[in-house]
Amino acid sequence: MIIPSIDIINGRAVQLRQGREFVLDAGDPMGWLERFSIAGEVAVVDLDAALGTGSNAGVIRELVRRAPCRVGGGIRSLDAARAWLDAGATRVVIGTAATPAFCGALPRDRVIAAVDSERGSVVVDGWRTRTGQPTIDVVRRLAPTVGGFLLTQVEHEGAMNGFDIALVRGIVAAAGPARVTAAGGITSSGEIALLDRESVDGQVGMALYTGQLSLADAVAAPLREARDGLWPTIVSDDDGRTLGLAWSNRESLRRAVNQRRGVYWSRSRNAIWVKGETSGNEQELVSVQLDCDRDAIQFIVRQRGTGFCHEGTWSCFGQRFTLGSLGRLMRARAESNDQSSGTHRLIHEPGLLEAKLVEEACELCEATEPDEVVKEAADVLYMVMASLTRAGRSLGDVEEELGRRHRRVSRRPMARKS
Repeated sequence: MIIPSIDIINGRAVQLRQGREFVLDAGDPMGWLERFSIAGEVAVVDLDAALGTGSNAGVIRELVRRAPCRVGGGIRSLDAARAWLDAGATRVVIGTAATPAFCGALPRDRVIAAVDSERGSVVVDGWRTRTGQPTIDVVRRLAPTVGGFLLTQVEHEGAMNGFDIALVRGIVAAAGPARVTAAGGITSSGEIALLDRESVDGQVGMALYTGQLSLADAVAAPLREARDGLWPTIVSDDDGRTLGLAWSNRESLRRAVNQRRGVYWSRSRNAIWVKGETSGNEQELVSVQLDCDRDAIQFIVRQRGTGFCHEGTWSCFGQRFTLGSLGRLMRARAESNDQSSGTHRLIHEPGLLEAKLVEEACELCEATEPDEVVKEAADVLYMVMASLTRAGRSLGDVEEELGRRHRRVSRRPMARKS
């Protein structure tokens, strides 16, 4: 799979060649994150911190809040590594500080060791100093304590002239179960596909920023060739509910990623089908995932309107009432002018929601019988959903916050507030 990379200097996305030569200023990292996150996890690198010339911590904390990010650059202490994991980084990338003792003090599956290699030997100090250590030996030494490796082929970094696949294969063998991400010189979807067949991810920056490699083609690259050119595409909403089954080919997938919309291939019409183009039930494409066998696709979408199904329902698999359904219903009632609606009053009448939330929480605390607990919990959840609706947020936002908290490695004691 592709891992898009955002390298940051002075708060801006940049690209350097071989870590030294400034090539381009790509502007606001937030815009690139929004675009890149459709492919999944994004690599974010603080070049100022790595070079010891400053820090982009504030910008990166906001990036981490918006999408899954692995964070690297200048992480030289355990406190710094833990702070990024606590901030919600999916993983930390450790460079110069990567030793078995250092990495072993962190959760293994959350640590990636960055190994910078020039013609088979490790280089450090911003690629200025050759250590003389064979890259494969360093990988073997670190493998028992890390969940992954970032192999950067320095001689190819930013040059867009290919990479050494033989070295990559050697690193994969030395890494054991730790997954390898290769960087440097990757320029084509064919190279992404080649790496994926070796169970290696490709971290790409320059080729994406310059347009030499399209993100859509990179996302599709690992897919196995389908006999009829079509891949089954499971469509799910951002609450995790399956909406239906559609089909994609390379052209529809390319349009979906480029336009960030639900675009599919209609077998009945034998043509591109843009969901909602005529019905108004549009979809914003959030992310594209490939299954483990690389022969099926999942689209995560933000569904609008009455739903995905042509029969006017949210899902093609029946009408099941969920918290997501409740949220949509509450938004509709909040936006209406129906003064007889209790939900409308709850959201718009000053003080009512606050009073009801406290009231229902107290009743839940006092409930003892199982059925009573369920009923009171339902009342509390209703008030919580009303609070989110009033704030213009959703249950998905809460799930993302809980996900970030789950990724923390430092735990706060569970104690009463004085």
